[in-house]
Amino acid sequence: MRARYRKTATTRYPMLALRSFAFNLCFYAVTTVLAVAGLPMLVSGRSVLRLARAWGRITLWLLRVVAGIQVEFRGLDNIPPGPLLVAAKHQSALETLALCTVLPDFAYILKKELLLIPLIGWYLSRSGMVAIDRSKGTRAMSLMNAAAGDAIRQGRQLIIFPEGTRRPVGAPPAYKQGLSHLYTALQVPCQPVALNTGLFWARNSLVRRPGKAVIEFLPAIPPGLPRQEFQALVQERLETASNALVQGGLEGLAAAGHAVPVDEAAAAAGPRR
Repeated sequence: MRARYRKTATTRYPMLALRSFAFNLCFYAVTTVLAVAGLPMLVSGRSVLRLARAWGRITLWLLRVVAGIQVEFRGLDNIPPGPLLVAAKHQSALETLALCTVLPDFAYILKKELLLIPLIGWYLSRSGMVAIDRSKGTRAMSLMNAAAGDAIRQGRQLIIFPEGTRRPVGAPPAYKQGLSHLYTALQVPCQPVALNTGLFWARNSLVRRPGKAVIEFLPAIPPGLPRQEFQALVQERLETASNALVQGGLEGLAAAGHAVPVDEAAAAAGPRR
């Protein structure tokens, strides 16, 4: 069931705005310095992954010290060894950075357009990310399969956001078929990852609300399930666990007197199914 969200009065906005500004300033400064100073790391994909992990760890430290956001990882012992398909909810940029710090050999499935971003695109390409070229039409899926298969054969953890893009907290599920397609094609376990990060680092917002953001690794789903059964199972697990984490996060924000983020379109969308 979808949690209800409402705004709470707060007298802490000036401090919230100041801490958010300070974090954003530090974050973009660090990102720029690492992107430029890290150019020699382009010598190898492994070096780029190490740089990405450092970027993620520095960001988590800045979130805790500057913005007052503690990121808690749960269920790390649920991660099986070896190649893996990781299916994560996507509410924020936060999980994109945080997952880099706990998965030893990660590779993201992403839009090919991201490879065109100066500097950032070079790092993404060199580190072996799996890019989807939507302009290829029906061939895009087979090309993605080939690249994803290469990553899995190298023993990597392949991260996909099943809804395709960041979704606001409280939005109804919008799962695509790409996840179940890869699950069937790759024949490796799927690791669902639930979270509530959008409460603290919302999409399209510069505000960073202090509190405890939780990223939870749920028990892995073994390979071999029928495609539609898998699709229903992974969605049910992700939505149930994420809803519970969001509810806990909302209660924490309200108890601390912070404004609760509300997406009006999501609030009007009706209960989740």
